[in-house]
Amino acid sequence: MNQYMENLSPTIKSYFHILSPEFPEFLYEYIDTPEMQKQGGISVSCGTIYSKLFNRFWYSSLDHSVAVALIIWNFTKDKKQTLAGLFHDIATPVFKHCIDFMNGDYEKQESTEELTTQIIEKSKEIMKLLNRDHIKIEEVSDYHIYPIADNDTPKLSSDRLEYTLSNGLGAIENLWDLETVKEIYQDIKIQENEEGIPELGFKHKELAEKFVNNMSKLSCIYISNKTKFSMQLMADIVKKMREQHLVSKKDLYTLSEKEIIQKIENCPIKKLSNCFKKWEYATQIKESDELPHDKYAVNIKVKQRYIVPLVEEGNQFVRIDKISENAKEDINRFLNYQPKKYAYLDFNL
Repeated sequence: MNQYMENLSPTIKSYFHILSPEFPEFLYEYIDTPEMQKQGGISVSCGTIYSKLFNRFWYSSLDHSVAVALIIWNFTKDKKQTLAGLFHDIATPVFKHCIDFMNGDYEKQESTEELTTQIIEKSKEIMKLLNRDHIKIEEVSDYHIYPIADNDTPKLSSDRLEYTLSNGLGAIENLWDLETVKEIYQDIKIQENEEGIPELGFKHKELAEKFVNNMSKLSCIYISNKTKFSMQLMADIVKKMREQHLVSKKDLYTLSEKEIIQKIENCPIKKLSNCFKKWEYATQIKESDELPHDKYAVNIKVKQRYIVPLVEEGNQFVRIDKISENAKEDINRFLNYQPKKYAYLDFNL
């Protein structure tokens, strides 16, 4: 076991063991590369973990990437697909999708992905390992080419499955324990979807329903006003600091979130540091359907993250909403979820 694994919390170690009882040894050297280790300083919570508005445990972009790799390995035993899963967020900057917000990419949240190949290519350590293992960069730099790793919403992929499980385990909200995660995960197998493409799906309707119920709760949290407000505020603070040359684009890809936060807290533009501090200690967001006067207010349409998984029904694989009214209601509850128009706090950036 390498240092990364030794430093994991007992909960995450147990979770990883559920995802793949056998940890593939070849992953250790790739995990230890500087480019992957840098992901250990980035939270999957898109910066929201730093405010009292949220109650979340630390789960890094590296943890998520390793977990995705373990899911892919568990179902495929394919080294190239597994490494593609490990690398899929290697281009993630600090505060994750907040930087997509800063770039104006609210609905796809993919504005940083184009750097993936470049980062792998420039890594001496990763390229040395790939050459040793006779793997071409194009075989691991785009996990979209592997449908078990990634596919289009609302299908179930390893990536979408992983963040739903870990987010429900406490990275976003406490919705299930390890035993429930194990029960759900062990009911999944590779199936064939309506397009004839391999996809992860459930063996039993009841467990698919249980998964969808908590998935829909998480989906609402992802687009809640306090989440959108927090991500946009972080995006705007970073943008203003970049405009004043207090933070560089390179910093977003080389420093940890704590190092960037230190720059924000010590920022000579006191308005920025004061606004960050007010958000940091806020315990409640304000909401309104009317634009509040002279307040920092957020009103944006963001990516809808949800899953309509396959389930085995007789000799067929069908979408859960076709055979379960409970699941259909949960999915529609999210799709029809409409928070108030504006989210704000009593300051002006």
